[in-house]
Amino acid sequence: MMQMPEPDASVLSRREAIVAALRDAVPGAVIDDPAETRVYECDALSAYRCAPLAVVLPRTTDEVSRLMSLCHQHGVPVVPRGAGTSLAGGSMPTADAVVIGLARMTEVLEIAPGDRLIRVQSGRTNLSVSGAVDGQGFFYAPDPSSQLACAIGGNIGMNSGGAHCLKYGVTTNNLLAVTMVLMDGTVVELGGPMGEAGGLDLLGVVCGSEGQLGIVTEATLRILPKPPGARPVLIAFDSSETAGACVAAIIRAGVLPVAIEFMDRPCIRATEAHAHAGYPDCAALLIVEVEGTAPEIDEQLALIRDIAQGFDPVEFRESGSEDESRRIWLGRKSAFGAMGQLGDYICLDGTIPVSALPRVLARIEELSQDYGLSVANVFHAGDGNMHPLIIHDANTPGDLDRAEALGADILRLCVEVGGCLTGEHGVGIEKRDLMTAQYTPADLEAQMRVKDVFDPRWLLNAAKVFPLDVSASRRNARPNRGRDAA
Repeated sequence: MMQMPEPDASVLSRREAIVAALRDAVPGAVIDDPAETRVYECDALSAYRCAPLAVVLPRTTDEVSRLMSLCHQHGVPVVPRGAGTSLAGGSMPTADAVVIGLARMTEVLEIAPGDRLIRVQSGRTNLSVSGAVDGQGFFYAPDPSSQLACAIGGNIGMNSGGAHCLKYGVTTNNLLAVTMVLMDGTVVELGGPMGEAGGLDLLGVVCGSEGQLGIVTEATLRILPKPPGARPVLIAFDSSETAGACVAAIIRAGVLPVAIEFMDRPCIRATEAHAHAGYPDCAALLIVEVEGTAPEIDEQLALIRDIAQGFDPVEFRESGSEDESRRIWLGRKSAFGAMGQLGDYICLDGTIPVSALPRVLARIEELSQDYGLSVANVFHAGDGNMHPLIIHDANTPGDLDRAEALGADILRLCVEVGGCLTGEHGVGIEKRDLMTAQYTPADLEAQMRVKDVFDPRWLLNAAKVFPLDVSASRRNARPNRGRDAA
């Protein structure tokens, strides 16, 4: 962990004045005890840590507005935080920053089944959105692996997806409107019951902006009728490249499963030891799920079986009951927790064209051997959203550095084959120095000019996304800056 110098008396005096002003603005919501702010010093990318100046947990849009106005007035940086499940350091604070957390903003504000929408405060968890409409026969489609804990506000910030995004899309495809507070405290409404009506697609700009343009406090989300039925199959192969080729063939045939998930042998063995789902010991497996009426399901699975047989699968297991379906999904849903048995790991996030899966999987294996570090693969294969897990020992000097270097090479590979640095985890601090691998200086300048419009003083989550040397002139120009630990 980086060792920071002790703050001088003027810094302490400024901190005390800011905390007092925050308490006046939103009584009973401020945390500044160092023992308690440590909870907020990192997110799920826990390799780096920095305690914030203070944390505030508002309950309403009006309270967020008051807090933002106050921080803007005093030139205090702000870092928005949902549930802290970000895997890219998106909600990691700096020492001079106030964290505004959404943990208390969990209310359901409106449910309109006739219009197929629900409006919630942005601190509500992803899974509980579906829970709120389940009794009326609806569900919310985006389903990140962290859906039990992750907040809708964070989902919007990172444009999160999930296992079922192949058919239903990611957050931006299911987001109709937001209420957002700008850095100066101004409250704006973007979108509406039918989405953005016309003009500039500001809703699309905000979704995936990683908390750099404003804090989303309320969200109107599209809900969908639950399908009549769903059935998964498990297809096992003797090589990862063959499994990848089968995925490309399924997509090329025009079949649209609701999900195609990939796991390789290291991940299969770890999840079996952890969850005992009954997976075969094979080089790689696919979980393919289709949905619809019983005849529709039978027709789709028959076509998938025919395609898979062309790749000589080790096993083709079709679910025959709800319990079998649960067990097929059990290992996949447990994968990220199970991988902790193998050691510390970095979970990457990059996207590639589905047709490039065999080539990329082979190259990742070569890079793994070059660096002397194991890589396990579990990801959303249907849309090419990869999540290689790089296993290392954080207590061994140099291991983390090697793991990060390997991760950078894998992400560059994604870009080289026509993909992207991120699919759903965002850029955060993890990939900000890799942005030049995908974007030209002109591209980055255009993106930063968008931030200039929403946050001219660069006070909101400013040390994220853009390489620090590229954004330095903008960040350093803001007046009344405190000590910056970034």
